[in-house]
Amino acid sequence: MEYRQLDKLGIKTSLLGFGCMRFPKHRDGSINYKKAEELIDKAYENGVNYYDTAYVYHSGESENFIGSVLDKYERSTYYLATKLPCWMIKSVDDAKKIFKEQLERLHKDYIDFYLLHSLDRESFDKMVSLGILELMDQLKAEGKIRYIGFSFHDEYDAFEYILKFRDWDFCQIQLNYMDTELQAGMKGYELTEELNVPLIIMEPVKGGTLAKLPQGVTKYLTAVTPENSTASWALRWVASLPNVKVILSGMSNMKQVDDNLSTFGEFKKLTEKEQQAVTEAVKVLQKRMKNGCTGCSYCMPCPAGVDIPSNFRIWNDYGMYHNPNVTKWFWANDLNDKSKAKQCIDCGKCETLCPQRIQIRNDLKALQNELDLIK
Repeated sequence: MEYRQLDKLGIKTSLLGFGCMRFPKHRDGSINYKKAEELIDKAYENGVNYYDTAYVYHSGESENFIGSVLDKYERSTYYLATKLPCWMIKSVDDAKKIFKEQLERLHKDYIDFYLLHSLDRESFDKMVSLGILELMDQLKAEGKIRYIGFSFHDEYDAFEYILKFRDWDFCQIQLNYMDTELQAGMKGYELTEELNVPLIIMEPVKGGTLAKLPQGVTKYLTAVTPENSTASWALRWVASLPNVKVILSGMSNMKQVDDNLSTFGEFKKLTEKEQQAVTEAVKVLQKRMKNGCTGCSYCMPCPAGVDIPSNFRIWNDYGMYHNPNVTKWFWANDLNDKSKAKQCIDCGKCETLCPQRIQIRNDLKALQNELDLIK
């Protein structure tokens, strides 16, 4: 197993971290303890020492499960991470209550890595105003938290503001070779290097999308190393960045565990030739986009309430990856009907503001028809 030194914290973590939000489940949605425990055991026995859960994962069941499984291992041999659900917090007492419950669920005396969960600028300002950072410092002083950090979902400016607000022990961002300009992106990565903040990566395979690329894209990768899985390319791309200390993978079956252990067991950074292959694959994927929307939101707000960038993001992802099941889910769950393209009143205001000169009204009609027909 490849390990990374976190000089700031004086510890070593396995480069592969086990994300605890995608365990195998029974039909009723509950975790299949037997199968999931086998996955954890295999990972632990092969050197994985970082386990990442959260208060809300698996409807609250994840903390109970991972706490129970890890009980059979010496506490000093692994690092356990969990998160405070900021959107549920209205007072310091709320945070104290949830933290106490988390320790009980995990049946642990302390948590190694404790994160403010899914921060954006607004939720962070709320945590500051409520005194939650002071509470976390207090819990750290009491030995109940070892390291304080946050996970992030917002634009770069918000990330810079939060990262520079205090001296964080670590932070967690979404990053993969397709999302270098999304959210914190590569600019955010570079800022963590500059400020010496160890980095944990989530969504390295973009929710599994980069593990199932169209054949016309995978050929650029298999031409270089045909024996490697498509997922391993995405993981190695992120792992080739030196300030990345842990890469989280939500492994749902033994095949995924074995593949990831193979990738990180004898880890090799991407060669220059492999980096070029990834660059070519990205170019091909970007050419498959339905239109040139960059998500800049200059077209917003729409007088009719259409969330134009989100509609185009789902449509463009479908064009790039042609993953009907994923697209169908996002089309059904990520947008409510009042925000969908069909609400367009054809006023044209958006087109006067679009720097890409996209024919937004025509594209909204086209995407509504196309996405509604996905089976």
